[in-house]
Amino acid sequence: MKYKPLIFRLLENDKGGKYFIAIVVLLAFIVPICNLAVPENSVFHLSTYVVTLLGKYLTYALLAISLDLVWGYLGILSLGHGAFFGLGGYAMGMYLMRQIGDRGVYGDPVLPDFMVFLDYKELPWFWYGFDQFWLAMLMVFIVPGLLAFVFGWLAFRSRVTGVYLSIMTQALTYALMLAFFRNDFGFGGNNGLTDFKEILGFDLQSDYTRNGLFICSAIALVLGYYICKFIVDSRLGSLITAIRDSEGRVRALGYRDEYIKLFVFVVSAMLAGVAGALYVPQVGIINPGEFSPINSIEMVIWVAMGGRGTLYGAALGAIVVNFAKTYFTAAAPDVWLFMLGGLFVVVTLFLPQGIVGAIKKLSLPKNKADAKTDNTGKFLNQVDVKK
Repeated sequence: MKYKPLIFRLLENDKGGKYFIAIVVLLAFIVPICNLAVPENSVFHLSTYVVTLLGKYLTYALLAISLDLVWGYLGILSLGHGAFFGLGGYAMGMYLMRQIGDRGVYGDPVLPDFMVFLDYKELPWFWYGFDQFWLAMLMVFIVPGLLAFVFGWLAFRSRVTGVYLSIMTQALTYALMLAFFRNDFGFGGNNGLTDFKEILGFDLQSDYTRNGLFICSAIALVLGYYICKFIVDSRLGSLITAIRDSEGRVRALGYRDEYIKLFVFVVSAMLAGVAGALYVPQVGIINPGEFSPINSIEMVIWVAMGGRGTLYGAALGAIVVNFAKTYFTAAAPDVWLFMLGGLFVVVTLFLPQGIVGAIKKLSLPKNKADAKTDNTGKFLNQVDVKK
């Protein structure tokens, strides 16, 4: 039997995932060419604004995949993933602020402009080292991961589940929003961090830098998808789905379900942090509004609309919803929120498995599409046998 690399085996039975990865990789090649090589007067030319917009959509897709990992597969409805996204964004923003140097409004080579304005005498200790890219990238993983670990350790060991856990995650991101709004917290208050100049020595306003960030976003999305796919297709993935379907039965088999939930929650938080770090240099700002609970709720809508428990469906939902948001906020700004709410209601009532679920149902024969299966017993039996 011919050996297949793991990267191909992971998508062997994932037709939708194959198409998704292929499209993302194709975009990573085509979009920069259409922006840099195609003349501006050509119909195939893409402006730098569109490149940046597409890059932002890819970061949202990665964020949606991270949420789908804990909600779609583990069954934990997190209403606080905006916290991890925002923390990753602030870690990147701190690095970008340190790169400004004496080019700021006040010309201070060390202190960012907002610190000079607020009469800071020296750089706060938690800003030390953020002039180094490697440390900033390390914090993109560590800070969201550490917060998820502490929160998850306390919540999962206490057997907090269901709506109570969802409310706690929402309270977490709301508390962070209030803290970051404070001017004395050291992160720019309500104005946040902005006026970035460069990243790794490259001008952030350059078309080449924008395309580079777009390609990095595409790579991160593909890697994030493979990481999540590797987890859900492994033996651990069987346990994760079993916990979602019947946590009590998994616990009765002797498994420490709180450790499994903690691991998945931390991985998901780190992926959300990476999405936030890629988002900031492309949009040019990070402020406490990213911690707003409404943002985390909107992320849940992405996953639900695309297709919970499919990964690529969650990414598709994020891209579709945000494309619609971009279009309708310009075409009909006064009614966009009502349209989003109505769209969510329609999907919940008529497409309970999201866009991907509806496509799958249409592509199957009627007798298979109408068949209802319960995978709980299958997963638990598989876990029991392997144990």
